[in-house]
Amino acid sequence: MNLSIQKKYFDGEISHGFVSLYTGKTIVMIATGLLGMFLPIFLYNLFGQNIQSTFIYYVLGYFFYGLFAAFGAKFLNRFGFRRALRLSVFLGALFYTIFYFIDKNNLIYLIPFSIVVLVLYRLLYWIPYHVDFAKFTDKKNRGRQLSAIMATRRVISVFIPLSAGFLVSRFGFDMLFVIAIALYLVSGIPYITIPRTHEKFSWTYLETLKKIFSKKNRRMIMAYMAYGSEEVVGFIIWPIFIFQILDGNYFKVGALSSLIIGATVVFQLVLGKYIDGGRRSKILQMGSILYSLGWIAKIFIATAFQIFIIGSYHNFTRIFLRTPFNALTYEIAADEGHYVDEFTVVKEMAVNLGKTIMAILAIIISLFFALKWTFILAAAAVLLFNLLSVKEGLLFPKTAD
Repeated sequence: MNLSIQKKYFDGEISHGFVSLYTGKTIVMIATGLLGMFLPIFLYNLFGQNIQSTFIYYVLGYFFYGLFAAFGAKFLNRFGFRRALRLSVFLGALFYTIFYFIDKNNLIYLIPFSIVVLVLYRLLYWIPYHVDFAKFTDKKNRGRQLSAIMATRRVISVFIPLSAGFLVSRFGFDMLFVIAIALYLVSGIPYITIPRTHEKFSWTYLETLKKIFSKKNRRMIMAYMAYGSEEVVGFIIWPIFIFQILDGNYFKVGALSSLIIGATVVFQLVLGKYIDGGRRSKILQMGSILYSLGWIAKIFIATAFQIFIIGSYHNFTRIFLRTPFNALTYEIAADEGHYVDEFTVVKEMAVNLGKTIMAILAIIISLFFALKWTFILAAAAVLLFNLLSVKEGLLFPKTAD
C-alpha cells in the first residue's frame, strides 16, 4: 500500500500486518472476482440448469464448514494461523484446478472432492484472516481500513466482471480457471512476511455450541445468521437470475455488473471516515432499511435496463449496510482480547448456519415458485442485521452463563 495514501487517508500509522493482509486479500479478490458472478452460473449449467442441484452443492459446502469450524480452530492451535494462511492459497488454487478438469463424465467424483477442498480452504483461510484483521487493525482506523479493502474490491469489480464476461464468451471458463489458479498462488507471497499472532482456541466443541445457543447471545447469533442468509441470495441466486433475464449472454452479465459497481467506489472511502467518527449503529439502521427495499424492488426486474437501475441503487445502499456491520464485527472481535478466535469461530458457525438454512429454503421455494421470490427472504434477513450491537458482545468464560 502506497505510503502517501496511508498518511492522507488513515489516522496515524497502520500496522505491517494489515498491509500484508490487505495485499494478499487484494490478489485473492481479483481471482474470486473473475468467477464471483460466474461460478454459480458455471455450476448451474454443469448440473444441466437444475437449480436444486446447484443449491445442494452450496448447502454441503456451508454446512460442513460451519460444522467443522471449531475443530478447525483446534487444529490451528498446533498448526498456526500464519502457516494456515500460506497453505490456504494452494487449496484455493486446487479448488479451481478441479473445475478446470471437471465435466459431465467425472462429475460424480470431482464434485465431492471439490467440496472437501473448499471446506478445508475455508477452515485454513477465513478463521486466521478474521482473527488477524481484528488484531492488525486499530479502533480509530478500523472503519477506514475496512473501507480500504471494500473500496479495493469495488475498483476490482468495475473491471473484472466485464473482463471475465469477455473471456468466457471468447474462450470459455477454462481461461478464467487458469488465471484464478495463478493468482491464488501469487497471493501467498504477502503472507510470507505477515506477523505471527499468538492466539489459542480454548473451548471444547460442546462449549462452542453452548455459546451459539445461549439465550444471552441470541441477538448476535441471529444477526450473523441473517448476514449469511442474505449472502446466499446475493452470491448464488442473483447471478443466476440475471443470467436468465439476459438469455445466457455472459458478456452482458459481466458488463452490467461492472457498470453497477463503478459509481460507488469513492463513496465507500468517504463512508469509512464517517464510520470511524462513531456513527456505526445509525448508519446500519438506515442502510438496512434502504437495502431491504432494494431486494423487494428486484422482484419486479424484467429487463437489462431495470437490472442496471435497481442494481445500482442496491449496490449503493449496500455500502450503508455492510461497512458499519463489518466494522462493528471487528470492533467486537478486537474487544474480546485473547478470545478473538473463539468469537470468530462462533460467528463463522452462525453465518454458515444462516447460509445453510437459506439455501435449503431456496430449494423448497424453487420447487414451487420463481427464483425471484427468495428476494423477500433476503429483504427480511437484512432487517435483522440491526440486532448486532457492540454492547452485547459474546460473554466468554470469564463471565458466568
